[in-house]
Amino acid sequence: MAKLQKVDVVVVGAGASGSVYAAVLAKAGKKVVVLEQGPDWKLSDLVSSDFWGRRIKTAGAPFLLEGRNPMGYAYQSGWGVGGAALHYFANFPRLLPNDFKVKSEHNRGLDWPISYKDVAPWYDKVARDVGVSGDAKAEEIWRPAGAPYPMPPIETFRNVDIWLKGFESVGIRMVPAAVGMNSTAYKGRPACIYDGWCHVGCPTGALSNPIVTYLADARKAGAEVRAWSTVTRVLTDAKGDRVTGVEYHDRKKEKQFQPASAVVLAAWSAQNPRILLNSANGRHPKGLANRSGLVGKYMMTHYASGTWAIFDENVENHMGTTGAQYMSYDRYGKTSHKGAFGSSFIVAGSALKTSDLGGFANARLDLFGADLHAFMKRAARGLTRINAFGEEMPNADNRVELAGDKDEFGMPLGRIIHSYDEDVARVWNAQLRGRPQDRQCRGRQGILVRAREHPDDPPDGRNHHGLRRRQLSGRQLRPGARDRQSLRRGAGDISDIGRVESDLHHPRPFAARRRAAFSEMENGRRVNAAVAGHLLMLDAVQRSSASRMF
Repeated sequence: MAKLQKVDVVVVGAGASGSVYAAVLAKAGKKVVVLEQGPDWKLSDLVSSDFWGRRIKTAGAPFLLEGRNPMGYAYQSGWGVGGAALHYFANFPRLLPNDFKVKSEHNRGLDWPISYKDVAPWYDKVARDVGVSGDAKAEEIWRPAGAPYPMPPIETFRNVDIWLKGFESVGIRMVPAAVGMNSTAYKGRPACIYDGWCHVGCPTGALSNPIVTYLADARKAGAEVRAWSTVTRVLTDAKGDRVTGVEYHDRKKEKQFQPASAVVLAAWSAQNPRILLNSANGRHPKGLANRSGLVGKYMMTHYASGTWAIFDENVENHMGTTGAQYMSYDRYGKTSHKGAFGSSFIVAGSALKTSDLGGFANARLDLFGADLHAFMKRAARGLTRINAFGEEMPNADNRVELAGDKDEFGMPLGRIIHSYDEDVARVWNAQLRGRPQDRQCRGRQGILVRAREHPDDPPDGRNHHGLRRRQLSGRQLRPGARDRQSLRRGAGDISDIGRVESDLHHPRPFAARRRAAFSEMENGRRVNAAVAGHLLMLDAVQRSSASRMF
């Protein structure tokens, strides 16, 4: 073990939050070391390829995923300097005023001890620091006025323009999305070239990842970034009153001790409690900072729906950004959905590639071989998607704890236990009800031609995160004669991947809706692509921590 010089602060994790701490502290004159378990990526390392992009996602010790709705995290996770923010979609929605007073206004959860008014100036500061493009004035239909974004909205393409009239027809207001991508040159970084490879890292620096924003500032101010350093414990003095530094393993897997006056844990939301729980000692038998027993409790997620539409015309679906070109808070009120509780946030205009989570192939998981090939040939020109994100309320049963098995450094694996409750079930199912019919999407008529149901009772996101793929079951629908005739006329169709979904906890209502859906589709009823996008849920389930930068 090498004897290392004591520093003022050691920051664990070089991602979105760790880089901010490092920059602020280093600029204040503190001696800072940032420890990151993965490689020290540079922009020149990033390659626009889904295969290569796997390298910058989780490759460290796994977490055991348990519960009724296991939490898939691999696709949204990070591996190396920059963390998940190296390849995130860079959507920058905000918490709104109604998020801070949920207990006072609805007798659910707990109120925040701060308000939107307290946080708003920091939203504006981060937008200036990293570079956010958007139209802050347009967002004032939902939130209080604030500073303008430093750059105008990003360019839009046909893959989102085709949805806008449909959204308007059902009363959903869309505004330019707030995204951490350069619509113009900003702070020495070039404008986006809109090639749609954000999700595997941006080699030009147009995406506001930590390497080119806060971490670059931290390094310039003298902070050291030490890659291939896996922190396993936070250590304290003999009395257990103060931290003395961290124990970590270097690239040679040799144990090291980095002394420090202060420690900032800025790994991701499951790794932080894993480290704290593993740091138990005689004074802190339940883990550090865990006198309350709440460390690791209330693990939260958001879930996201993807609804696909396919048109015969070229919608330029390869162009744009992976995140969004337009967004809406029109269903963000906690009681927007009748009989349900929870917010929905809608985005439209995601660039599509061939494979991985949001690729053409995953739009139709039921197809293989020649059928999949034929679908993908058509999808390469005409497929487009919209997403709706949902929230869950805090639940102490959703938690991170230590498992009995250990990783290569002798550290216990983490166990993430997660299940959705009735609030999520109701929001989920509210998306299936009350769908208007016979609308048009900018004059283009879509046709719902198939649906499928999940074989398990509640929907499981793991097959979308590379961890496990389930065999689909359920009745498969084919277009009726009238639908086939319409398709031959080139009307286009909707691949509605979520119209028939399990009711989560109530099979009888689900069965009734399923029978209605079968009858509706077998009779050749037309549906609108944009309407389906918002009111129909949910197959492409993404799960991540409670971070708002997804």
